[in-house]
Order: sequence, then structure tokens, then C-alpha cells
Amino acid sequence: MLRRVGDKRVLLLILAAVLLSMYTGVVMAKRSPFQNETYENLKVFTEVLSYVEANYVEEVDPNKLVHGAIRGMLRTLDPHSSFMPPEVYREMQIETEGRFGGLGIEITVRDDILTVVSPIEGTPAFRAGIEPGDQIVKVDGESTKDMSLVDAVKKLRGPEGSAVTISILRKDFAEPKDFTLTRAVIQIKSVRWKKLPDDIGYIKLRSFQKTTADELADALQDLEEQHVRALVLDLRNNPGGLLEQAITVSDEFLEPGKLIVYTKGRLAGQNMKGFSKSERAHITQFMVILINEGSASASEIVAGALQDLGRATVMGTQSFGKGSVQTIIPLSDGSGLRLTTAKYFTPKGREIQGKGITPDVVVEEPKTPQAEDEQGKPIPPRNRRQIALPGDDLSEDLQLQKAVDFLKEQIKQGGKSVKAG
Repeated sequence: MLRRVGDKRVLLLILAAVLLSMYTGVVMAKRSPFQNETYENLKVFTEVLSYVEANYVEEVDPNKLVHGAIRGMLRTLDPHSSFMPPEVYREMQIETEGRFGGLGIEITVRDDILTVVSPIEGTPAFRAGIEPGDQIVKVDGESTKDMSLVDAVKKLRGPEGSAVTISILRKDFAEPKDFTLTRAVIQIKSVRWKKLPDDIGYIKLRSFQKTTADELADALQDLEEQHVRALVLDLRNNPGGLLEQAITVSDEFLEPGKLIVYTKGRLAGQNMKGFSKSERAHITQFMVILINEGSASASEIVAGALQDLGRATVMGTQSFGKGSVQTIIPLSDGSGLRLTTAKYFTPKGREIQGKGITPDVVVEEPKTPQAEDEQGKPIPPRNRRQIALPGDDLSEDLQLQKAVDFLKEQIKQGGKSVKAG
């Protein structure tokens, strides 16, 4: 009997503790509803995880479940935030060095569809005729619907010499078309250049890697020695790259103290301003910057800055519109988190993300039937085949021809052709 009474007392004490806990929870919820809601959701998550581990028809790997949950969470944010398993994180680190394996395409997710930003010149994707805006609907027969960027990259990359088939949907395709590509080691040289007729220098920037600014300095030095009087900076199909390289490239053409780009994030520490600061002589020749729908990220920062500051005339077509900052955060198990933490803005406050850069002079690329080689493979149009620098005859590249004609008129009206000290 006493034992039963004791049990009741214990039960009453437990109920009192539960009520106190509930009451405390209500008070805490008033003070911090977001924290309380997050805690409750985490309880649900752990419940689901426990039920799956114990009751799913087959035995499952807990790490696989957790990683899948993380990927799903990040997918609700934006196309550029993603989880990188250890092997993908290591590949990302290699990629920023300018050498990596794969097909040679920059991809993103647009309207929930895996989309090509730009092929990298001289790579398997470029030679096969993959174009900016192409939608990759399948990889080796597997649908890319709901596939994250990280997963897509993982499937597209593989051992050098191995093959992968991607199904491409293009505006003028009635149905998806299969392209079978052979993977290769992708090694990028960022800058190529030459002197065109009429003392006009031509510089092609393919991407913004660690060596881009140094390569550009070499190009400018060589063209200066050839006494060029104007410049074309070709950023077409340049998918971007490192932010600091975009700032350093812009710095070559600006006086010190000019705002090049700034970022806005939710936290004060995510806000940044990039200024020109070089005290050395800077380039003052008339400039045209060429952009198209394959120009993204760092390319848009350079084009937008020099356009806003009146330093260059931008020609071509609307750029891609990738203007968000991804912070790479290493995690404890060797994996990484790519998290969007801010957005880019041009000196005049124009947002790049989802909008892109609008040219001062719109020059559309002529739509011509795509030629094929003897094996029936498509031959890329001339203004994308920049691996072979343009010759003296620019008739096959209308956008470059318009840029040169514009600069010739500027030179005729009298422009500077020396470096300002």
C-alpha cells in the first residue's frame, strides 16, 4: 500500500515537472519563437531518422540519410548553396587552381533545371557544340530533375578518357538530343591576345583563375609595346571565377580609389567593398567589353564596374545574371558547405543576381544553321571558337566587327593611346 502511495507521489511529481516544463516552454517560446520552432522541427527530424533506420525495408547508411537531408535543406534556399561531400570538396579546391577533370562546362540550376552557363573553350563540351542556355535533362540516362549542383558535378566528372552521355534540350530542339562526350583533364589558360588591324588590341579572358591578373598584365605589356590605340576585352562565354581576380583585372583600367564592386549580406561581416588601389600607371585606351548570355559572375563584375565608371562601352547581349557570393565553409568530416551569404552590386548599385548586365550597344549574334564536320558533329560558330584567335577578317564575328568599327571611330575622333601616370 505504501508502495502504491509512493508511486502516486512519484507520478504527481513527474506530472508537476512536465507541467512546469510545458509552462517554461511557453515562456521561452514567447522570448525566442524561432529557436523553439527549430527545436521542435529537429525533434521531428530525429524521429523520422530513427523510424527509417529501424523500419525501412532495407538497411540504410545513416551518413547517407543525414547527407541527403542536408542537401534537401540547402536546395530550399537557392541554386548555388550546396553540400559538398569530402571527395567533391577536394575537387572544388583543385578546380580553383585552374586544373580539373571533366567535360569543361560551367553549370547552374535555373528554374529548377540543370542549365549550362558556358562551355570552356578547347574542352570536350566546347568541341561537341554545347551552348550557353542548354538544359541538361539527363546524365547517362538518369533524370536531372531535383538533382543538386553538387550531385550533377559529381556525375559529370570522372576518370580521364571515360565517356558520359548527356541529354540536351535546346530552344530549337523538338526533343532532347544525346551528346556522348569523353572526359578529359581540363587545364585552363585564362588569357589570350593579339593585335588587330588599325592598332586595336584584342584580349580574350576565358575565366578568372589564380593566374588571370598576371596573364592579363603580360598581355597589356605586349600590346603596349605594339602601340595599340584601343582595346577589345572579350568576356563572352566567360563563366567567372575568383572575386579578387575580378577586382584586380578591373584595377588595370582605373585610377586608384574607384569603387569596383560591393556586396550586401544579412550580417555586417558579409558586406564588402572592393576598390581600385594600384598606384602604378593604368591603361587609358578606349575600350569595348564584349559580353553575352554566357558571361557570368566575375565577368559581370568587371563589365558592370567599367560600364558604371564610364571606362568602357559594353557591347553584345544580356549577360547571364549570376551575382551572388558563395562562402566555402570546411566541415569537421572533410566535407564542405557552399552557402550564399551576400549579393554583388555594381558601383551604381545595380544588382547582378537574376538580372545581369545590359549592354550599352546591343549586338545580337546572327542565327545561322550550325555546320557539321565529316563525322556529323556540330562545329561551333566562329564567335565561340576563340581558341583560334580572330584573324584580320572579322566578318564571321559580327559582335567583334561592331566593336572594332566603334573603336576605329573613337580613334578617328582623337583618343589617348598612352598610359596615364
